[in-house]
Amino acid sequence: MSTFDFLMQGLAVAAQPINLLYALIGVILGTAVGVLPGIGPALTVALLLPVTFQLDPAGSLIMFAGIYYGGMYGGSTASILLNTPGESASIITALEGNKMARAGRGGPALATAAIGSFVAGLIATIGLAFVAPYIVKLALVFGPREYFALMVLAFVTVSSAFGDSTLRGLTSLFIGLALAMIGIDQLSGQTRLSFGAPDLLDGVEVTTLAVAMFAIGETLFIAAQGNRIAEQVEMVRGSVWMTASDWARSWKPWLRGTFIGFPIGAMPAGGAEIGTFLSYAAEKRLSKHPEEFGQGAIEGVAGPEAANNASAAGTLVPLLTLGLPTSATAAIMLAGFQQYGLQPGPLLFLTNPQLVWGLIASLLIANLMLLILNLPLVGLWVRLLSIPKPWLYAGILLFATLGTIGANPSVFELGMLLAFGVMGYAMRVLGYPIAPVVVGLILGPLAEQQLRRALAISQGDVTVLFTSPIAAMLLLLAAAALIVPLIMRIRGRGAVLAQLAANED
Repeated sequence: MSTFDFLMQGLAVAAQPINLLYALIGVILGTAVGVLPGIGPALTVALLLPVTFQLDPAGSLIMFAGIYYGGMYGGSTASILLNTPGESASIITALEGNKMARAGRGGPALATAAIGSFVAGLIATIGLAFVAPYIVKLALVFGPREYFALMVLAFVTVSSAFGDSTLRGLTSLFIGLALAMIGIDQLSGQTRLSFGAPDLLDGVEVTTLAVAMFAIGETLFIAAQGNRIAEQVEMVRGSVWMTASDWARSWKPWLRGTFIGFPIGAMPAGGAEIGTFLSYAAEKRLSKHPEEFGQGAIEGVAGPEAANNASAAGTLVPLLTLGLPTSATAAIMLAGFQQYGLQPGPLLFLTNPQLVWGLIASLLIANLMLLILNLPLVGLWVRLLSIPKPWLYAGILLFATLGTIGANPSVFELGMLLAFGVMGYAMRVLGYPIAPVVVGLILGPLAEQQLRRALAISQGDVTVLFTSPIAAMLLLLAAAALIVPLIMRIRGRGAVLAQLAANED
């Protein structure tokens, strides 16, 4: 069957009335939580992860897709009206969009962000549908050593991509790998690091860790900042519709942002913030009104917001085809798959094609729902921005706790939720990224399993890990991803020191 046929089958699954309802609930919940100040898509998805626990796999993942896209949409609203980006990828949207809102053009800023997100999401999702089968065919020839090399590449890129320090990223990763060793060994059946606690025999629940580190840890960190910066919601004045001039200045940035963001998001070492900054630089260079940039240029909202959402769809390419999360949000989505015993990767396309293609098709439907809902309900989203912070953070903590108890009714699990939440807060205070911890917990057992299989096949010969051309290439890429950023940082520090010395002279 062709990709088009699979996509049509997926649309038939996603268009079922119950799945349409799940998608609608997902986009509304995702937008409602994502629009809250300081809350990005990763925290949104982590907070709502337990909500989908009682659903069937197809319905759960379709709702999850709606939450994912809704969180991305909601983040742009908070960035434009409150100047509070929930993640680094929304910084550019806040830079130009909030200036537009202050000038009384918050409506057109929200409109170009919503329509640009729809255009980018539509094109990128279709790109995902047509690119994924080719990557799956390539991945089907992978053996244990190739998969282990792929996991090493994922570990290094995730550790290097998050945070300002590669060392701190690797430290967070090894914390996750240590947590992954808790429980019964998959191959030998021996217990490891359980310390005599029966509740630890099944290992650490990924859902509990994700909710604790992102929802509780992040919320404690945000709440601890207090009201150091006065926040003022810019009300939407005038029409929310774009003028003919706004349309003329926006449609090209939408397309350019899409084609910049999607391939960057699909790369193992990609990141949405890279695409948004590249898109902003491109629009500033190509604009006929460069003097408006920094003062509220509509191109500075249209292009980066399209790049942001295209990159979000791009991250699903390595996640669905190879099982590799390249962002914090993708790591939590991987946890959502694993709570049903599903492992994203090439075999998932063969064993559960209806599930995978239904999920991809649901992204198209969720995208359309968000376009229809976002602008008419802008007044509701503005009211959500005025929720008092104590109520907001207390509600998030309560919701995260109740969700975890509902998924795993255990006093021990509740204690682990609290402990991991405090650990997540401490890591944020000390500047350690938390996404590598979740990635290490999820991918650690898989990497160990593939490594031990490869060594068992070769009868303990370690060189087998390097003799495969594909494995050797992936390991070289991992080494480059680790070494190149270090060299760039050293060069950057050297240039700064040289400049300071020249100034002193």
